[in-house]
Amino acid sequence: MSDRSLPRYSEIAEQARQLSLGLDAAELHGSLCGLLSGGQATDGEHWLGQALADPLASPASPGGALDQMYWASLEALSSPELGFSLLLPDDDLPVSERGDALLAWCRGFLGGFGLAAGAAPALSDESSEALADIGRIAASDLSYDDPGADEDALEEVAEFIRVAVMLVHSDCVLGPRHRRSLN
Repeated sequence: MSDRSLPRYSEIAEQARQLSLGLDAAELHGSLCGLLSGGQATDGEHWLGQALADPLASPASPGGALDQMYWASLEALSSPELGFSLLLPDDDLPVSERGDALLAWCRGFLGGFGLAAGAAPALSDESSEALADIGRIAASDLSYDDPGADEDALEEVAEFIRVAVMLVHSDCVLGPRHRRSLN
């Protein structure tokens, strides 16, 4: 296992704010993971420009939070250890804020994946269904009525998305015959 880990959500949010990126930390990480899952963003210097559709944009500094996020995400998605995780706000924040961030993560993933994979990516039926589910989740309008149940539901949906992303990445980047067992 590698020493690389995702930076904290607050570190990415701060660097995104400093660079006036126009995306929150969750959506930015989703965009990066979409690009990676679609087979692009294999260059640590240019992924931000791809995610923002701005060829002049680049992470502020090598070794900074955005750079760390790129390398940790690339490694986690490519690892047979299935250690990939979504960059979301800390658990001590309200469930409504974390739920909104999860939806933003999904929107970012769909945008990045669409840019990288194009209109007709070669996906298995399972991956196509998973991608469609991510789209439905991204378009959801969440309500928060029962904090305990909402907390559990958010955790389940985040885990579903995590596994779905690994499945889509596996199909697009490794090819279906190389797919890892995600069960």
